[in-house]
Amino acid sequence: MEIKQQAEAGDAEAQNKLGVTYYNGQDVPQDYKEAVKWFTKAAEQGLADAQFNLGVMYDNGQGVPQDYAEAVKWYTKAAEQGDSGAQFDLGAMYYSGQGVPQDYAEAVKWYTKAVEQGFAGAQLNLGVMYYNGQGVPQDYAEAVKWYTKAAEQGVADAQNKLGAMYHNGQGVPQDYTEAVKWYTKAAEWGLADAQNNLGVACSKLDRYQDAVEAHKQAIKIKPDYVEAHYNLGAAYLTAGDKNSALEEYETLKTLDAEQANKLFNLINK
Repeated sequence: MEIKQQAEAGDAEAQNKLGVTYYNGQDVPQDYKEAVKWFTKAAEQGLADAQFNLGVMYDNGQGVPQDYAEAVKWYTKAAEQGDSGAQFDLGAMYYSGQGVPQDYAEAVKWYTKAVEQGFAGAQLNLGVMYYNGQGVPQDYAEAVKWYTKAAEQGVADAQNKLGAMYHNGQGVPQDYTEAVKWYTKAAEWGLADAQNNLGVACSKLDRYQDAVEAHKQAIKIKPDYVEAHYNLGAAYLTAGDKNSALEEYETLKTLDAEQANKLFNLINK
């Protein structure tokens, strides 16, 4: 195998490629330990891709014992060379306090570097940090900005969160139609929360049959989704279908007595 000869001769790019080959089991038996061996050789020569790959192996405990501190070490080396994936993962390590003391400001720093390269996951996470005021002052408008960028790249969670911002009027004027637009995009990825949120937003627009269908879809994805069962019962009731609302009440009794009673009181209001 020519690539192996190049790797054994000390070519860092070839060493990294050989590591990937062993990692994926391409034309060779999958072997994480062998992947680590070659990633390490390339990483020690300063190749950012290999440093990132080696960080992933330590992060996941593949071919080596799981070691978050060692993952942080290699993510940092790659991140400092501008690897957006490493910047994102390093931000996540600081956010969760894995391998390093938890440090939201440091997480923001690395997510920001990744978003400057258009990294969608970092756009989402940076939006969350602005929404929660973690490592930065709370700023809903800034959260909307980053959720929008990630949502436009097709990140379902960002689409759902952006829908919620329009739904609740946080960082943008309240706009149920715009909320429905983003919830719909997220729901298309099979996100139960987005289906449920879509149903609630449709009810706000007096689209009760659409609301019923959205809540049904949420329950189809997640059968024991208490909030969706409650919302479905409420939507049935508003649409004039008391019998179906009572059926949801019966279902809720087996899932959550408190929510069942709440729906029962709504039915008999």
